[in-house]
Order: sequence, then C-alpha cells, then structure tokens
Amino acid sequence: MQEEPQDEPRPSGGRPRRRRHILLRIDSWIDSTVWNLGFKLGEIWEEITIFFRRFRVRGWKRLGFELAGEAMTLGTAGSVVVLALALPAFEETKEDWRNRGDFAVTFLDRYGNTIGHRGIIHEDSVPIDELPDHLIKAVLATEDRRFFDHFGIDFLGLARAMSENAKAGGVVQGGSTITQQLAKNLFLTNERSIERKIKEAFLALWLEANLSKKEILSLYLDRAYMGGGTFGAAAASQFYFGKNITEVNLAESAMLAGLFKAPAKYAPHVNLPAARSRANEVLSNLVQGGLMTEGQVIAARRSPATVVDRADVNAPDYFLDWAFDEVQRLAAAGKLKEHSVIVRSTIDTGLQQAAETAMESSLREYGESYKAKQGALVMIENGGAVRAMVGGRDYGASQFNRAAKALRQPGSSFKLYTYSAAMEHGFTPESVISDAPITWRGWSPQNYARSYKGKVTLLSAMAQSLNTVPVRLAKDHLGTDVIVQTAKAMGIETPLRSDKTVPLGTSEVTVLDQATAYAVMPAGGMQSRRHGIEQVLSYGGEVLYDFNRDEPPARRVLSEKAMSSMNRILTQIPVIGTARRAALDGGIVTGGKTGTSQSYRDAWFIGFTGNYTTAVWFGNDDFTSMDNMTGGSLPAMTFKTVMDYAHQGIELRPIPGIENPLPTGDHKGKEVAKKEGEAPGLPALVRPRSLSAESTRILKQIAAKLKAASPLLPAKVADAGIVGPAGDDASRPSLAATTASTELKR
Repeated sequence: MQEEPQDEPRPSGGRPRRRRHILLRIDSWIDSTVWNLGFKLGEIWEEITIFFRRFRVRGWKRLGFELAGEAMTLGTAGSVVVLALALPAFEETKEDWRNRGDFAVTFLDRYGNTIGHRGIIHEDSVPIDELPDHLIKAVLATEDRRFFDHFGIDFLGLARAMSENAKAGGVVQGGSTITQQLAKNLFLTNERSIERKIKEAFLALWLEANLSKKEILSLYLDRAYMGGGTFGAAAASQFYFGKNITEVNLAESAMLAGLFKAPAKYAPHVNLPAARSRANEVLSNLVQGGLMTEGQVIAARRSPATVVDRADVNAPDYFLDWAFDEVQRLAAAGKLKEHSVIVRSTIDTGLQQAAETAMESSLREYGESYKAKQGALVMIENGGAVRAMVGGRDYGASQFNRAAKALRQPGSSFKLYTYSAAMEHGFTPESVISDAPITWRGWSPQNYARSYKGKVTLLSAMAQSLNTVPVRLAKDHLGTDVIVQTAKAMGIETPLRSDKTVPLGTSEVTVLDQATAYAVMPAGGMQSRRHGIEQVLSYGGEVLYDFNRDEPPARRVLSEKAMSSMNRILTQIPVIGTARRAALDGGIVTGGKTGTSQSYRDAWFIGFTGNYTTAVWFGNDDFTSMDNMTGGSLPAMTFKTVMDYAHQGIELRPIPGIENPLPTGDHKGKEVAKKEGEAPGLPALVRPRSLSAESTRILKQIAAKLKAASPLLPAKVADAGIVGPAGDDASRPSLAATTASTELKR
C-alpha cells in the first residue's frame, strides 16, 4: 500500500530568509574589510621599517643617538614639570606689582615716639643715570659682576660661589643675581624653602623678559632694605651720611654697597667697625672684578667713610615688617585712602627690649646644650594690643618672621582647644575620664612617660599633659571638626587639618596665632582682638583709621562657664603641672600650657595673667630635633623672665573665673621647683619706672576727664579772671574742665 506523500514544511514567508542573507553579507564584508585593513597596515609598517633601516646606526654612533632620544624624552617631561612649577610664580605678577610697595609709613610706638619707617615713594628715587659711577660699580662688583651678561640666573656665578664656599668650608659667597634678589623683594618673603627658590628663579626670568637691565638695577637700588629703617640707596645716603646720593664719594659708596648682604649686621650707625670692614671687602671686589685699580681705591681704604652720629635705637624690625603688612591690608580693604601716613602702633619699646634680651640670653646660655638655634615670642596685652614681638634671633641674618609666618607643630599646647570644646559640651574640670591605652583607626597614641594613670579628672589630665585623654574626648564625645572650629573661633587663622591626630597638636600654627587664642582666656571668653595698629594718621593730622572706632567689638567665643572652667585648669599647670618654671614671682596667678612636638622639633609655652598673654617658641629653621627640650624648660623660663619684668610696678588685673586671683605673697610654684631641684630661671630684668602705679592711675583718670570736658569758647583775659565778651558766662570754662585743672594742680 503506497503511503501518501506528506507536505514539506514551508517558511512563514520570504522576508526573514532575505534578512538573514543580508546580515551574512554584512558580516562577511566587515570580516574581509578588517582583515584587508590589517594586512594593508602591516604592509605599510613593513615599508616604513624597510625605509628607516637605511638610517640605522651601529657601533659608537648608536650610543649618541640613544642618549639624544632619551634626552628628548626627559626634556619633554621636564618641560611639563617646569611649566607646572612656573604657574604659581607667575600668579604673583598679575597684580599691580610696581605699586606694591608704594607706601611711605612712619611708625610710632604706643607713646608717640618714632621707632622706624617702612615703604618707599617711587617718585622721589634718583634716576639711575644720575647716580655716581663708582656706586654702580661697587654694587655690581659685590652683588652681581655678570649682571649685564646673564638672563636673570647666572650659572657661572653660581658655580663660582659654590666653589668658593666649598674652599672656605662655609657660606662666603651667594649665588643669587641682582634680578633674583629683586624678585624676592618684589614678590616673595625671606622664608628659606625650595618652593621660594623655585619661584624666585622663574620670577627672575620674567623680570628679565619684561624689563631692561637699567630698570632692574634701578628698582633694586630703590627697593632694597638698607638698615636703620631705610629702603633704597637714596634714603640710606641721607640717613647715614646726611647727603644726597649723587654726592657720595667712593668710600661712602663702598659702605652702601656692603649693606645689601646684611643691612642690620653692617649698619654703620650700629656697628661702624663692621661696616668699614665690609666696605673694605667691597673695594677689594672692585679691584678683583677689574672695575677699578688698586691705585683708584687706595684713598678710600685710607680714609673710610664716617657717618652721622645718631642715637643707637634698636628698631623692632620684625614687628615693623608685620605692622607694615597690616597697613597694606587696611589699604587693600579700602580703609586707607592715603599711602603716606603716620602709624601709632601698639609696641611698647621697654617690653620689646626685655623680650629681645630674654630671648637672646636664653639662646646664648642654653641654646648650645639644647641644640636650639632660633626662638620667637609674642606678647599681647589684655585688650588685644601686641606689645612685643621677637621674630628670630638676628634680623640682620634673617628677616623671616618666625613669630608671624613660621608654621610649627604646637604639640600639647593645642590641647587648650580640645579641652575648651569639651567644657562647651558639658564637661567640667572634675569630670572623670580614663587614661588608658586607646586605638583609633589604627593609631595608638601614648603618654610622654609611656605609663597610664587610670581614672583621672580633666584638670589632672591637662596639668600632667596626658595624651590619651584628649584623644578619647575627640573620639568618643567631640569629633575633630568641633575642635578645629573651636581653635579657629579663638583666633587660629592658619588652615588646620581635621584628622585624628589633631587633638595632640600635629597641625601647624604660628606663635602669633597661639598668643591670640590664649588671650581669649584673660579676656573672659571674648575675642582677644589682636592688633598692632591703634591709629593711622595723615601728615596733616587727619585720623584715617582708628582701631576702636573702625573695628567691630569683640564677640564671645567661649561661654562664661567654659572659660571659667578652663582658667581653673590652666592656672594649676604652673603650680602642679608641667610649667612650674613659668610661675611668676610675688605669687602673681598665672595660667598657661606647655607643648612639645614630635622628636623635640618644637618647644612651646603660652601663658597669661590678667594683664598680658605671652607665647614663646624654640626650635630650628631646618626642623632638626633639639636635645630633649620640652615646653616646661627653656620656653617656660623665658616666659617667666619677660613676664616678671612686665609686671613690675603696674596695677594687676584679675583672671576671670578665678577665686582670689590677686597675689597673696605665696608662691607655690617656686617652692615646688626648689623641692625638685630645678635649675633657676634666667637673671631677672629690672624695669625702670618714673611713676608709681598709683600715680599712673591718677594721671589716667585726669586724662579721661580732660577728654570728656567741653571745649573752651574764645575768651578775653582780664585782671579779674577769664570773662567772655560782654561778660557772657557761656565763655567761661566748663565745670569738668575746671575740676580737671584743679586736680592737675594737685
């Protein structure tokens, strides 16, 4: 039986089969195209390779080509790096750099005595073509013999200086050109750092590209600091010799040229023998450089320059530099319309001299044994006035202000802000917390003595400077952001990190900021309102700026309860804590805190009374470690020396929040120090006073009454007394003025 054929399956339609066919063709085309492209590129590459084989070198020539290729690669990478480094330097040139120093400022101390000058008026400078030829030659022979041959950086001169320094075993010649020195004077600070030197080099190239050699030399002679508060050779000639710069002779020119290296060290009104010795070196440079013969300079050697006899006034140069920056800040803020002004500053020359003497005495007597070479100090009176500022050991050797610009780790002195934040969050000096091992995100801080006390009060923890307690406060209760905010509110202006190590003072601050923040405590928790300028006046007598008039009033940064609690803690540290050497004579109540950074790189003591706050720092510019110096040793001793001097014969003010804060004659800190056999402090300075504290108080009261008195109207003088026109009683002195006059007669 034959089966019937079954129907074959039919596609649903012809369109899907046609689509698959098109896709297969596209896939085939892509495959063939890619293969053909790869094959073609391979052929091209082979042709290129065959072509360049004819240029292949072998043997010793190949080494040269390889080195050239590497040099091109490294040169390209180096160019990128150079451009990245140059950008920050060229940012400095965007502003009106020619008029940056267009200020003429005369500074007065708090009593109205002239203490120095800063700034320069460009219009009064002498054109370079009118300067004596021997002055130009003396400057070039000493500062930059190849000035007209280099393009801002003298590599030959740098190599020569390095060779001479190596032979002498020390720095006897500098490698900086005049252009580099001008770049530093115009745009940069005197800070010794690689970043500054890189900026200096790029700015020197920029100056050479934008100014002529004559303009560069003229600016250099006008801008350089010449000692005695003078800027520019013309001002120095008037100050030292009493004559116009165009009239100086060769001996005087040599003395002026010798001032550029170290103006404070070689200033003739301070050290005439040193200035003459330096001038003799300049004359030798003229001969060695081929600019003059020995016969031409022999007369200047035999008859050295003499200077105008001036009183030996030791200007507070570090303070003046900082105050000059404050003047420029006021001008930038629109608070000053004139650039030729008189500034009544806050500096007290007596306290300034005492601070400088104490710092130098400390370093001279103990610096070698502690391996400490630098120090800085700031004293602020209650109310915010900066009374003393020491920015370093020798302004002539280094003008970098370590008090206002150096960023150093504060160590345990930073704990003020951690504990203050804790007091604001409900803690008290009697609050108990555990001093035990602690680990925070892999970090395990330890106490200085590598031991732990167990349960302790916050007062005891702060007095003994325990490290685990502030870290535990930050970790478990506060957080680092709160601590940083507290520090900024109290007066720390430098940027602070907010990492886990902040409670122990690892974020850098300045001495000036530390003094500002600690001054909040004797101010009762209010802003300390740090300032160095009381008034700015025009030469016509107009008051352009007055601190009390133009600045906002102090605002509260710590509550009264927190302030009182902190003062109770801080005043115990010189008695039972780490700062016993800071306790003042006569039982004057003192508060403060020591600080020591890692590896003994920084040692601090910041303390206060009801009258003054003083911050003291010791360390080294290159951040090398000192020999076990802590904040409770030399910094505390220097603090005591200065503050003992400052509190002689003045009316003592109480520290807010302290019971019985005035002296009782008991000096527990000194007794404890004697029991422990501690070394005595530095020799006390004697502060000469012409008036007693009571007399000073009465005179202040009289002055206040005179200010409040009504002004006198025009009057005629008659035998019977003072009568006005037609006997008008309105012309007679007011009752307040009469009373004040009577008290004056007493």
